Amino acid sequence: MSEEDRRVTISWEDPRRLAEAGREMSGFEFLQKIVSGELPRPPLASLMDFQIVELEEGRAVFAVHPAEYHYNPIGVVHGGLAATLLDSAMGCAVHSMLPSGSGYTTLELKVNFIRAMTAETGRVRAEGKLIHLGGRTATAEGRVIDESGKLYAHATTTCLILRQ
Repeated sequence: MSEEDRRVTISWEDPRRLAEAGREMSGFEFLQKIVSGELPRPPLASLMDFQIVELEEGRAVFAVHPAEYHYNPIGVVHGGLAATLLDSAMGCAVHSMLPSGSGYTTLELKVNFIRAMTAETGRVRAEGKLIHLGGRTATAEGRVIDESGKLYAHATTTCLILRQ
């Protein structure tokens, strides 16, 4: 691989526009518009090059192809990629069930790393599923797997529900 192949350029749209749009519709409608491209991806998704590939009420799946630019100093993909995918998938599983004008933030995230990822791992998917949605908090669980179903990480989260 040449040094020119080891260059990444990203661009993103104003995240305030995305946040403002999100306040005007249900969580599911908002996420559907991101999936369809009617609304832009959040800047973090552009930076790390992941996207929502499946969406249902109470379930969200993100995918990424781990690459060298995700590596840590010991030559494997940084655990932060799996943690970010899981936080995003589980958070969106929660968000997909929220009414217009509501949001969430992560209160707690517990990740178990099972095995390392590399650029040779191929595409991985992080699936988040809602476990409980209450008035003030929600919980969800998630798994990162490769195309053959091999598990790389699993997690749980607790989210604080933000209501206007």
